[in-house]
Amino acid sequence: MRAYQIQDQFGLPNLKLVERADPTPGPHQVVIKLSAASLNYRDWLMVNGHYNPKQPLPLIPLSDGVGVVETVGSHVSSVAIGGRVAGIFAQNWLAGEPDQSVLQHTVGGPLDGMLAERVVLNETGVVSVPAHLTDEEAATLPCAAVTAWSALFERRAVRPGDTVLIQGTGGVSIFALQFAKHAGCRVAVISSNDERLERCKQLGADFTHNYRSHPNWDKAMRDWTNGVGVDRVIEVGGQETFGRSLKAVRHSGVIAMIGILSGNRGDIDLVPILMRRIDVQGIFVGSRATFIEMNRAITDAQLRPMIDHVTTFEDAPAAFEQLSRGGHFGKLVIKIG
Repeated sequence: MRAYQIQDQFGLPNLKLVERADPTPGPHQVVIKLSAASLNYRDWLMVNGHYNPKQPLPLIPLSDGVGVVETVGSHVSSVAIGGRVAGIFAQNWLAGEPDQSVLQHTVGGPLDGMLAERVVLNETGVVSVPAHLTDEEAATLPCAAVTAWSALFERRAVRPGDTVLIQGTGGVSIFALQFAKHAGCRVAVISSNDERLERCKQLGADFTHNYRSHPNWDKAMRDWTNGVGVDRVIEVGGQETFGRSLKAVRHSGVIAMIGILSGNRGDIDLVPILMRRIDVQGIFVGSRATFIEMNRAITDAQLRPMIDHVTTFEDAPAAFEQLSRGGHFGKLVIKIG
């Protein structure tokens, strides 16, 4: 089979298309013939050695992919040949709260990922995808969609009428907008681009704010909520945005910490977290059970993921370059089949 792998050193120039042996399933494994995969910021970090510089190489990157079950092992009972499935991100996180071992069983590093024509996974490491979605749409679900779902509905779930602040218009952010609106929330989106903000309004955003032309977006959120602050922040920025998120969220509100696009260090004033009883939640995608629950909701609502661009398998490195430039609305997808 053909696959892209990071060779003996990190860096996009070392992401090469190679020939590898077709995988063979063990007793409890399935082989999936992949048709589409999608990119997350984690994949860019992984390819360039920033996510885990000690990651053993070679490695097939990408955590998100969908395809058809082609072969099953002798003891497989829950998955049938011909079923359309996606792999779950943390292969051993099936339900409940995770332990530290989930970090050792994540697809796209340290386990081989989805940028290949075939992949072998345990039968418990796959889920069926909503029938109304195309392969390209379904390929966006495993990380970005599950992360957004977890940020909104795991632990302290949002309720109808809650106010939610979403940073940016990338994959997780747009899923969060769609899910929050479906749950009856009022949603604000901040971005540096007015055109993308207009598209967010078309998806139901109640309030938008350009943080480049008006940097004090924390004040804008408090004004929008009549001085109270938002109930929840979907925090993807990291060190350059977290301080303002603390000012934008209400007393006893929630900051769902998802991303570190602007860096993972910086000075943080801890006093507001204590004095205003702010709940800061670290979000690490989600479990298999969460993925299944989310898929039911997507099916019931007939929601469709937003895809910015689809790249051919042969031109996959270009998708990484586009991801590094930013500015996409929704997800970047690579068509494999």
